[in-house]
Order: sequence, then C-alpha cells, then structure tokens
Amino acid sequence: VQLQASGGGLVQAGDSLRLSCAASGPSIGTYAMGWFLRAPGKEREFVAAIALAVGSTYYADSVKGRFTISRDDAKNTVYLQMNSLKPEDTAVYYCAMKGGRAANWRSYDTAYWGQGTLVTVSS
Repeated sequence: VQLQASGGGLVQAGDSLRLSCAASGPSIGTYAMGWFLRAPGKEREFVAAIALAVGSTYYADSVKGRFTISRDDAKNTVYLQMNSLKPEDTAVYYCAMKGGRAANWRSYDTAYWGQGTLVTVSS
C-alpha cells in the first residue's frame, strides 16, 4: 500500500488548505483513514479520523470546528479540509490507514503511513 499525501504549503493565519491522500493498492473502502501531525520537536499526534462505510468522524480537540475529514472511496482518496489555520497548526501532516475502528486511534495502531506533507502557517 502506498499513501501519497499532497496539498501542504505556506499560508497565513486564517487561511484554508485542503490536504489529499491518494492510496494505491487495495481499496480504502475497508479501512479507517486518518490524519496525524508532527510539529517540530514533538511526537506525532492524532488529528482526525473517518470510519469506513458509515463514515463517523473523530477529531482532536484542537481542530474541532476548523478541520473536516472526508473520504471518496471511488477515488481511493481521503481529504482534510483545514480552515481558520493558526500558527500552531504548523507541522508535517501524515495520512494513515488502519483496519478496524476509527475511534481512539493511537499512532501505534496504524497499519500504513503516507510520506507527509508540510503545512506552515505564518502569523
């Protein structure tokens, strides 16, 4: 499985970005999909996840109301719409795939990782 993340860049505080993660290999339709971030000098942490089928979504408290995760199984792609960006959102963002439930997703639960895309938010 390969997960190719894209859409990162340099933006100003308050701007929006949409990250995409295209999967090659098996269909993502039977997997939970998620996004994690790693800020400079910090551990990788959970951002958002979306379950398969019903598509229940889960978010870190820090992004609730600002970020939206979605999936298009026909395109084998998951998205992260990021609005009202803040300087503290600056990080490398990784898409992730796992079997089973999307809820309570810990980094070590992840089956596959994408390569990461850098988001930099200037104040």
